[in-house]
Amino acid sequence: MRTAYSVETVRAAERELMARLPEGALMQRAAAGLAVACGQLMGRVYGTRVVLLVGSGDNGGDALYAGARLARRGAGVTAVLLVPERAHAGGLAALRRAGGTVVGADTAEQVIHRADLVLDGIVGIGGRGGLRDDVLPLVEAVRESRAAVVAVDLPSGVDADSGEVRGTAIRADLTVTFGTHKPGLLIDPAREYAGTVRLVDIGLGEVLPERTELEALQHADVARLLPVPGGESDKYRRGVVGIAAGSARYPGAAVLAVAGALRGGAGAVRYVGPAADAVIARFPEALVSDQGPHKAGRVQAWVVGPGAGEDAATVAEVLEADVPVLIDADGLRLADRETVRGRTAPTLMTPHAGEAAALLGVTRAEVEGARLSSVRELAARYGATVLLKGSTTLVAGPAGGPVRVNPTGTGWLATAGSGDVLSGLCGSLLAAGLSAVDAGSVGAYLHGLAGRLAAEGAPVGAQDVAEGVGKAWRDVRDVRGV
Repeated sequence: MRTAYSVETVRAAERELMARLPEGALMQRAAAGLAVACGQLMGRVYGTRVVLLVGSGDNGGDALYAGARLARRGAGVTAVLLVPERAHAGGLAALRRAGGTVVGADTAEQVIHRADLVLDGIVGIGGRGGLRDDVLPLVEAVRESRAAVVAVDLPSGVDADSGEVRGTAIRADLTVTFGTHKPGLLIDPAREYAGTVRLVDIGLGEVLPERTELEALQHADVARLLPVPGGESDKYRRGVVGIAAGSARYPGAAVLAVAGALRGGAGAVRYVGPAADAVIARFPEALVSDQGPHKAGRVQAWVVGPGAGEDAATVAEVLEADVPVLIDADGLRLADRETVRGRTAPTLMTPHAGEAAALLGVTRAEVEGARLSSVRELAARYGATVLLKGSTTLVAGPAGGPVRVNPTGTGWLATAGSGDVLSGLCGSLLAAGLSAVDAGSVGAYLHGLAGRLAAEGAPVGAQDVAEGVGKAWRDVRDVRGV
């Protein structure tokens, strides 16, 4: 599992570790890893032209020491000091001893345009509120150059804690981060600026606390959570998921939600709604009913809302059930907030940014620009687990704690009906016994991976994604050979 910590936590850990080490040792560890990553990105060091954009903090010191290492290996290194009187003295001296040169901001654009690599050490993880106006011409010069761009710890101009980007920011090809990931490196829009992220171990692991800000599951984590039937299992012991979805206008939503549910680990799928004919024609294994949720038979979890139109009565009926409920699409609009808050069984809500904006009373752009705070706010308001779909899918529980970010998504999943497949898949995992946070996290992981495997670089439809879930499931389970 990849974990990310807040700036405050990282700073405290750094102070504790520095108290145990010789002066400057931590920065030297960071600089060594940074220099190696730069050399590997370029393919060679000798004869290359490297430009350091050096700010006033330790971030600039890391860049200077890394630049000194590259200069000793034969690179031509030029440092642009953005605040010369506050540049890191030790790093600057090391660069000069290694043969590096120093210029001011007035000649920076010229050297940037000739560079093979630009090292962004303008602002560190403590930066807030965007870059200063006097730095913007340098950012534009970097954008126009052909140089590879490496960010030191995180791209300058992005918020390390939230992933927000307020104004102009450096867009890196590679971000070399130290000790631990920062939330902004895993969450859009900042993630888009980070490029490939490489973590350099500087020893923080021994002093960082167990509680994290953000978690990203990996194959092995998902494999441990997947429901696996045992020798005594039958279809009912494996869990039954109820799907209350679809309408005369949107029967396809019901079909796609059932498609996702059938591949999510539950033993049986019960469908309730006006699209029963379409569902049974496509999936004869589904158990269909037109008697409403209360008379559908026993289920261990419900999915309600995809393609439901204005059927508020069914949404309300499902929310009365004393089992986990997933609310999606139209169900999010029709569900009463106080009813959701008053439920004793777990609730999982799965809005996209537009639906989240409507629930929060803000614009879609505000949600997309502040995804982490938005998902936390929704979870707190509704007393529910919230899966915020999008370029980076986030899952937040109602009691706080680490937010989970899904690393497997792909732009090819931005297709009609894909969310219906996800809701069925997550609902099935709920019925199989996973917690709401785990069901949302595992469902998003498998859904994203299925989209990647189905697409292989070409457009896919929602049915392709549903059919790819089995392949994704097998791919994940191969990690532990079961």
